[in-house]
Amino acid sequence: MTIDDRPDEEERELPPPPGPGGRPPVNNVWVYNGRAYDLSDWISKHPGGEFFIGRTKNRDITSIIGSYHRDPEKIARMIERYSLGRDATPEDIHPKNNAPDFLFKEGFNSWDDTPKYKFDNKNDLLHKVKARIKEPELAARLKRMDRAFDIVVAVLIFLYFAVQGLRLWDTSWMPLPVFVIAMVLLRSSLAGFGHYAIHRAQKGLNKYAVNAFDMNYVALSFVTADGHALLHHPHTQSEVDIKKNVFTMMMQVPRLYRVPVHTVHKFGHLLTGMIIRLLDVCRLTRKVGIKDMYGTWGGALPHFIGSFGVRFLLVAEFVVFTVAGDFWAWALQFVITLWISTFMVVASHDFEVPTEELHTETEDWAVNQLEQAYDLTVVGNKYVDCFLSAGLSSHRVHHVLPFQRSGFANIATEDVVREEAAKFGVEWLPAKSFFGDRFPKLCRTYLLAPSRDAEENRWGFVREHCAPTALKTCVTYTVQGFTGIGTV
Repeated sequence: MTIDDRPDEEERELPPPPGPGGRPPVNNVWVYNGRAYDLSDWISKHPGGEFFIGRTKNRDITSIIGSYHRDPEKIARMIERYSLGRDATPEDIHPKNNAPDFLFKEGFNSWDDTPKYKFDNKNDLLHKVKARIKEPELAARLKRMDRAFDIVVAVLIFLYFAVQGLRLWDTSWMPLPVFVIAMVLLRSSLAGFGHYAIHRAQKGLNKYAVNAFDMNYVALSFVTADGHALLHHPHTQSEVDIKKNVFTMMMQVPRLYRVPVHTVHKFGHLLTGMIIRLLDVCRLTRKVGIKDMYGTWGGALPHFIGSFGVRFLLVAEFVVFTVAGDFWAWALQFVITLWISTFMVVASHDFEVPTEELHTETEDWAVNQLEQAYDLTVVGNKYVDCFLSAGLSSHRVHHVLPFQRSGFANIATEDVVREEAAKFGVEWLPAKSFFGDRFPKLCRTYLLAPSRDAEENRWGFVREHCAPTALKTCVTYTVQGFTGIGTV
C-alpha cells in the first residue's frame, strides 16, 4: 500500500488572500501566536489535507503549526496575508475546542487553558532535531524506512484476510488458539498502521487508509483523529489533552460489572452505535456546511466512504462467522482484542496521574514532549513492537516529530533525538513493558477502582453493586453502546 507523501510546505504557495468585506464572522477565525486569521479559503487547498484546517477553526493553532511543519517560520510568513489585522480575542476561541464537554475538567476554557509555546527559537530542541533529519543521508534513509513500513503493512493486510478465510474454510487449518492469537496481533498491528495514517497528509488513498485505526474495535478514527492528532499531540498531558479522559465513561459502572458491561457496550458500538455516530457526523457536516469543514464534497467523500466501509467490514465479519456457526471464535478474538487495545491506548502516557503532578515549567515544546512520553515494549524488538504496541515502540520520537510517516522512520531517528536531548539535560529513560509495567497499573486504575457514584457517595462494596441506581447505570450504559453514545 502506498500513501501520498505530505508535501513540504515551502514547495507550495498559498492562494490570494480573501478580498475586502470587513471582518468575517467569529466562526471563520483561527488563532496563531495571539493573532487572528481567516483560513477559510485555504481549507480545500492545504497540502496536508482539508481535515487539519477545517477542524481547527476557532482554535489556537500555534502548537499545531509549530509541531507538524518542518519549517513553521515559513508557514508563519505565508499566512500573514490571511491576517485579520488584529489580536485574537476570547470570542474567537471555542471554549471547549468544539469537542464534547465531558472530556474536559469542570471550568475548562480553551482561551485560558491552552498551553502557550514559542516555536521561533532556533536554538531549541525541536529546531536542532529538525536540522539533523534534513541531512541528505538520514533523509534518504527515512524515505527507505517509510517504504519498508508500507510493504510490511501490505503483508499484514493479506494475512488479515487469509487467517479469517482459512478459519472459515476449514477450522482444522486454523485451530482456535492460533486463530485468536493471530487476529489479536493482526488487529493491533493494523491499528498501529492507522495510528500513523492519522499523522500523514489526509490526501489521496490515505483518506481511506486512516480508518485502519478502527480495526481493534476501540475507536472511530473519523472522530478521534481530531482528538489524537490535533489536541493530544500538540498539547500532551495538558488540560487540552482529551485523550486522558476518553475511556473514563466506563468508570461510572460498578467495578465487578465493568468488564462485561463495557464489553457489551462496545459490541453495541460495533453493531450499530458507530454507524449511528457516523450518520450524526454526516448530518452535522450538512448542517454546518461542507465548505466550512472540508472545502468541497470531493474532499469529504473519501473520509466518509472509508469510515463507513470499515464499519461494514467489521459488522460483516461478525455476521459471517455467526452464520458459519463459529460465533465463539469471533467473540473470543473480539473480547481479547478490545481489552488489550483499550489499555494499549492509555498506556502511552501516565494518564492515571493527575495533570498538575506532571506539569513542567519548560517553554521548550520538544523538551516537554519528551518529559511527558515514554516508549513501550511488548516483545523487545522495536520493529515488531512498532506494530504490536499500535505504533508506540518509539513513542518519544513520535511526539517530537509527529509528522514522520512511519514507526520505522521514528526508530531510525531515535539516536538523533536522544543525542540532541542529552544536550538539553533530558534523561532518556528505558522503554516500559506493556505487560510487565503498564498493564497491572492500568487494571488497578480502570478496573479495580470504585465507580464514580461509590466514590462520590462513599458507598461500600455491596451498595456499589446492589444499589438500584448502580443497576440502572449498567442498563443505561449498555443501551448507550447500541445508540452510539460514548463512542470515541
